[in-house]
Amino acid sequence: MRFNEILEGTRADIAVKVFGEDFAEIEKIASEAREILEKIPGAADVEFDALGKSPLLEIVPKREAMSRYNLHAAELNRVVGTALAGQEVGKLVEGNRRFDIVVRLSENLREQIDELKRLPVRVDDGGLLTLGQVADFKVGEQVAAISREYGQRRAAIMINLRGRDVESFVLEAQEKVAAQIKLPDGYSIEFGGQFKNLQEARARLAIVVPIALALIFALVFMALGSLRQTLLVYTGIPLAVTGGIFALWARGLPFSISAGVGFIALSGVAVLNGLMMISYFNLLREQGHDVATSVREGAMTRLRPVLMTALVAAIGFLPMAIATGAGAEVQRPLATVVIGGILSSTFLTLVLLPTLYEWIEGRRKPTTKETIAP
Repeated sequence: MRFNEILEGTRADIAVKVFGEDFAEIEKIASEAREILEKIPGAADVEFDALGKSPLLEIVPKREAMSRYNLHAAELNRVVGTALAGQEVGKLVEGNRRFDIVVRLSENLREQIDELKRLPVRVDDGGLLTLGQVADFKVGEQVAAISREYGQRRAAIMINLRGRDVESFVLEAQEKVAAQIKLPDGYSIEFGGQFKNLQEARARLAIVVPIALALIFALVFMALGSLRQTLLVYTGIPLAVTGGIFALWARGLPFSISAGVGFIALSGVAVLNGLMMISYFNLLREQGHDVATSVREGAMTRLRPVLMTALVAAIGFLPMAIATGAGAEVQRPLATVVIGGILSSTFLTLVLLPTLYEWIEGRRKPTTKETIAP
């Protein structure tokens, strides 16, 4: 909530901001938008962010009366400030501590306008007047707070979601708000909060993910020295991603940035197991075994290391997958993707990858070492 406030100015999951000049018109548009948003499924808490009016006492000087009695505004301000805010008249010393002594009207008198009108005001000629003779008292409603962003006045509606992802809610809300609210010229509605952060992070992931996959591809190619086998290792990524997506669906979790980070980590683990398996197949072939024998012996020998790698990662992420405390909304999608993807990629590594390796490599002509019986 604190990071949401720092980034977007509100503490909620989604902030619907209304920009304009006339605050009354902004308040009207925000009220209409709130009625629409409350009816959309998934909106648990919909409320204004510091919007509304509060009672205000205005003490307005009578300029003509002040000129007639030769009274300065500073004296008027001093009387009002002393009566309502208080004035320091001394200090109280207790040991090494000092406290200010402030004198002001009691609370019950501050609430009575008639008593405030009777406050004495000293004029330069030495006489006394009442505050009511030189000032008008008005009680009205004023805007409690006016927020600005990008140099414009704005009002914000805070929305917290329950049981729905941010993106689908915002897309539905944008469609309904645009259809039911006609904005005057110079007024606009913007959706911020986690939705805005999601858009920015998605744009960054569109750059980071291809770079990460390209680096993984380059490292695997350097280790195997074969483009064909590198692509074979890369077949583990689609099945791993499929398992991660299925795990999110099974738990009812929406895609988020933490889930995207989980897919990146998952790709590394899936490629690692495939690389470990294929490099051992190649080692057996270099020792003189044929393709079929290398696959059978290599798959059985590498069964335990692959299972250990998968189980260690899956069990290690299990506490994050079932977390319910602070930060769980970030931990659960990441851990769920990794666990689900590891289970599916392990199946590929142990069953499908050896089959594909034997099918692809078996079609090639055997090398000199492979033609010699071990």
